[in-house]
Amino acid sequence: MSKYADFEGLRARARELRLQGLTYDRIQLELGCSKSSISLWVRDLPKPPAQRTAAEQARFASRKRWDHENAVRDEARRQTKESARSSIGQLDDRELFIAGVTLYWAEGSKDKAYDRRERVQFVNSDPGVIQVFLAWLDLIGVERQRIRYRVMIHESADIAAAEEYWTRIVGAEPSQLAKTTLKKPAPKTTRKNVGENYRGRLVVYVSQSADIYRRIEGAWYGIVGAASTNLDTQMSGSG
Repeated sequence: MSKYADFEGLRARARELRLQGLTYDRIQLELGCSKSSISLWVRDLPKPPAQRTAAEQARFASRKRWDHENAVRDEARRQTKESARSSIGQLDDRELFIAGVTLYWAEGSKDKAYDRRERVQFVNSDPGVIQVFLAWLDLIGVERQRIRYRVMIHESADIAAAEEYWTRIVGAEPSQLAKTTLKKPAPKTTRKNVGENYRGRLVVYVSQSADIYRRIEGAWYGIVGAASTNLDTQMSGSG
């Protein structure tokens, strides 16, 4: 026999349990009355969300746990990057010079014995890298009118948007852009660099730059020599 003796008491309790999200089966177990009566009493109330199975509940809990862990990791990444960024402070001329030489040797064209290329030509898709390189050119006294630019991009991209983007990044006039080089995708290649944020790469040229190139190459081998000396010193000290 139900612990609720009167009809109105059963009805009120059924509605209360339904609002708590209980199913007909759960209410029936609680009150001991028929499902048909329960249905009649609570039919105007919102249906509770579907109950998860044990497997669904486990997947949900796992996802929530991973969401929390990923949020913690993302915050740790952000703090590490911000700490490293803040530690740099202002660059003096020597530091910027070494940074620019290193960037060029990683991304710029180089002279070969079999292919003489004593000219400054630098290419990259990262606007930050381009800006550092331009700051380096300013440092060594290269006038901006000696600099020309060219966009390299896949033919399926928004070419006009890419050209506008790069001229804004480098503070150039459209007249300083050479004709854009369009690249055709290789057969059976799935490209990842797509979408509205794809801007291709920017090539930076400096006219009459053979002497600058020689200075870059010489400075680079100076950096290599200094690093090798430091390494030799550390190795001899540890021995």
